[in-house]
Order: sequence, then structure tokens, then C-alpha cells
Amino acid sequence: MKIGVFVGSFDPFTIGHDSIVRRALPLFDRLVIGVVGDNVHKPSMRAAEERMKVIQDLYADDQRVVVKPFHGLAMDFAKAENARFIVKGVRTVSDFEYEQWQADFNRKLGGIETILLYTEPELSSVSSSALRELSHFGVDISSYLPKK
Repeated sequence: MKIGVFVGSFDPFTIGHDSIVRRALPLFDRLVIGVVGDNVHKPSMRAAEERMKVIQDLYADDQRVVVKPFHGLAMDFAKAENARFIVKGVRTVSDFEYEQWQADFNRKLGGIETILLYTEPELSSVSSSALRELSHFGVDISSYLPKK
């Protein structure tokens, strides 16, 4: 069984994240979405349990998608899930550079390969951080959130 993991805070889970999941699904028999718990350095819009529920509801009809809490290193999470692949979305050159060194360590230290999926051009400006800030200032971000 080919298993991949896709980890992040997903705070909020955006149409960009949804695009990555939907494009990764044909590559795997199972995709485990690991949701990072609350981070004191990054204020959350929603608690981890709420974020997990949103994602679970979105993919409720697809048995290939599993949503679990995630803490620690992505390569350790992948190993615990019997996955050989980590899926990452890349929007910018700086994303690529950051993901490249992580991918190198995941492969060298954990034997886990990283698959990079480039963001669709029209979604390249969509980021959870930006949406959190917009929401904080009262801007309606619903058009950037996936609909079931």
C-alpha cells in the first residue's frame, strides 16, 4: 500500500491545501493529513481539534484520507504511519529552498522521500498566515476556504 503524509498547521485549511490533497490522492492508496497542535509562537484561529474536524468533514466521502494529530518531526510521523512519502506544497522560491533542506534530512536521516507539488498559479498568494491576519482584521476569508 502506498501511503503519503501531508503535515501542517492548516490554520485555516485553505483552497490551496485542498488543491494539494486532491492532486496528491491519485499518487497514493492512503493520504494521512497530520494536523499540528497548537503552537505558542503562532496564535491559532481554531484549536487543533476543530481544524481536524473541518478537514475530516471535507473528505468524509473519501476513505483514502485519514486525519490525525501531528507532533514532532514529519519523518517520524511518516514512519509511524508506515508512509514512505511526505507531500509538500510549494508556492514560492523561498518555499522551495526551505522544503529542499527538509527533504534532504528526511531522506538521509529517515529514508522518507518528499514529493513537492507546485501550487496552481491562481492559488500562489493563498497562505494560512495571510488569511489569519485578514480574518483578525475582520476581512471575510470564506472564498479562500474549501467548500464541501
